[in-house]
Amino acid sequence: MILEPRDPEWEARVRSSFARQPFMSYLGAELAHVSPGAVDIELAFKPELTQQHGFFHAGSTSTIADSAAGYAALSLYPAGTGVLTTEFKVNLLNPARQEKLVARGRVLKPGKTLTICRADVYGLDDSEQVHVATGLFSMICLQGMDD
Repeated sequence: MILEPRDPEWEARVRSSFARQPFMSYLGAELAHVSPGAVDIELAFKPELTQQHGFFHAGSTSTIADSAAGYAALSLYPAGTGVLTTEFKVNLLNPARQEKLVARGRVLKPGKTLTICRADVYGLDDSEQVHVATGLFSMICLQGMDD
């Protein structure tokens, strides 16, 4: 499926919006890949992002999955609109304590109002890639909310 952005400045808008998110900055998350309908977000391992057993916390995993899916959707939205998550479900598949997580958000079905996305999260280091989580997301396109 070829996905066409409805805003010629889509990439600058995605990057600018991500840069303005205090929570992503606080976590240390970074944009790793941006293309129409596809966004990857990386999160380096820090003890502050873990749970009691030393694995990445589910909140860390779910947060970057949600943002990757949301920005994948935003990349296709028209100028002068914004994105908000309306619903998501994340299945946690494996614990992760690799060097970093990467969430790969992809648009499955674009729409004028609702866009359906998927995000897969992987734990990565030099020796392995572990599939940590898979999520399904519904994103709403909001008029007059310039991201």
